Amino acid sequence: MSSNSEAVKPLSANEIIKADSHLLRGSIAADLIDSSTGNISDNSNQLTKFHGLYMQDDRDLRNALKKAGKEKAFAFMLRARLPGGVATPQQWLVLDQLAGEMASPSLRLTTRQTFQFHGILKGNIKALVKRMHKVLLDSIAACGDVNRNVMAPPNPERSPLLQQVYDQARAWSEYALPKTHAYHEIWLDEELVAGGEVEPMYGPTYLPRKFKTGFALPPSNDIDVFSQDLGFIAIVENDQLAGYNVTVGGGLGMSHGNAETFPRLADVLGFISPDKVNTIGQAVLMTQRDYGDRTNRKHARLKYTIEDRGVEWFKAEVEKRAGITFEAARPFHFTTIEDPHGWQECADGNWFYGLHILSGRIKDLPGWPMKTALREIAQIHTGDFRLTPSQNLTISGVTPAQKPLIDEILTRHGLSGENNQSRLRLNALSCVALPTCGLALAESERVLPEMLEKFETVLEEAGLRDDAISLRVTGCPNGCARPYLAEIGFVGRAPNKYALYLGASYNGTRLNRLYTPSTNIDDAVTMLTPIIKRYALERNDGEGFGDYCDRVILPKDATFHSIGTRE
Repeated sequence: MSSNSEAVKPLSANEIIKADSHLLRGSIAADLIDSSTGNISDNSNQLTKFHGLYMQDDRDLRNALKKAGKEKAFAFMLRARLPGGVATPQQWLVLDQLAGEMASPSLRLTTRQTFQFHGILKGNIKALVKRMHKVLLDSIAACGDVNRNVMAPPNPERSPLLQQVYDQARAWSEYALPKTHAYHEIWLDEELVAGGEVEPMYGPTYLPRKFKTGFALPPSNDIDVFSQDLGFIAIVENDQLAGYNVTVGGGLGMSHGNAETFPRLADVLGFISPDKVNTIGQAVLMTQRDYGDRTNRKHARLKYTIEDRGVEWFKAEVEKRAGITFEAARPFHFTTIEDPHGWQECADGNWFYGLHILSGRIKDLPGWPMKTALREIAQIHTGDFRLTPSQNLTISGVTPAQKPLIDEILTRHGLSGENNQSRLRLNALSCVALPTCGLALAESERVLPEMLEKFETVLEEAGLRDDAISLRVTGCPNGCARPYLAEIGFVGRAPNKYALYLGASYNGTRLNRLYTPSTNIDDAVTMLTPIIKRYALERNDGEGFGDYCDRVILPKDATFHSIGTRE
């Protein structure tokens, strides 16, 4: 169902592709066996996203291959579905092996708590997916116009409350999966469905755009809950999980120079009891299914549906569909986004080790064999691994007997000091960007180390090495590393050119604002050096860098749409 104003407009091309796809099958199977090219058809390129796959090419090689009259260096990125970021040692070992045999040798931990493979050739995809399947991993709905990988606090073993929140996040992930059998037919060679297949929640054209869900437990806002389409903020009363405040309409993607696109913080609809999560989640998802814009994909996220129709209208529609009336939202307060690092003791007497991994990139380098070290740990570990929303890793469920064994492996491979970094580095995020992402306008992951080194010099001189400051960089304005919630945000505009944003709150409750529309890294460091030094001298007690910039540095008329504080 569409609004009357949308009914006269033509549907976007993606809507036609989905409608004609026979529930996400299309011509994917035929394209896979076409050995004349490493690519697949344009339509299949859209549909494979629902299966967790993106077609990419090595952009570093584009010009040379073009001059040689050769095809681009096509390869696929595959994103696993891993609700809450939990993986067993057996799964870790298989993923490690697959990366070495069938993809680029590194693994990457994403800002949505899951794994990405890069550099998979078309002929290797099915074999890779089948081997993932043997250890109960899949990539269903990791991308596409569906509910994507569900985020949750990464260390549920720290308390029974965290475990409850994780369990509900996982249950919602399973509940909101597409019901089509296409993934199993195409990648696992299972029997074709004879007919009568339906998508009771999504319908034949799924959602207008991607849909992201996250669960948070204050005081940690590690998942950036206000950036999610749908969020559940756990409310604890008398040491028990009383329920959740439900948030809707967050989203950070935008387009440079397009005022109709903007980052937006989510609104709080109200409070529900824990048993209502799936019912409310389904009502939110189906309201967006029926009222989201299917004519303009840049305007198709839930945040625009709510912006256009109003949050009160949306709340009433969700209540009607769910048969539930929201209670008044209950008090909560976020203080941090940072992961715990190093050894941490858990409620059950076991331990976990929080390991900082810059940009989430797991690979072996001279003097820094992280991939080898984690493989050795996985071979003896009896707990599990937890991926964090900040691209870090926790080695979880470590028994007292195993603790010295794992500590020895980390020390022997030179990783025991990886957490001894500036707080700026420990909080930094980046997207992959060049050379594989087709949307990247500038470097991100590859430039982050240089960027951090330059700013760390300034912070050291100002006596701020141990101050938590969030810096995030993305290669384009889609914002995969959530730069608009960073105290210092860099958003790629062109090669070595970035829009610079300042003034978000460290705890993820206020968007930043544009400071300068285009700068390079060196000029940005020059611009920010006096501001950083002023901050060190002039800040109020407990005032974060983003709060100082918002109060003192930024003009009051410089604003992002729907800017505000969500406490």
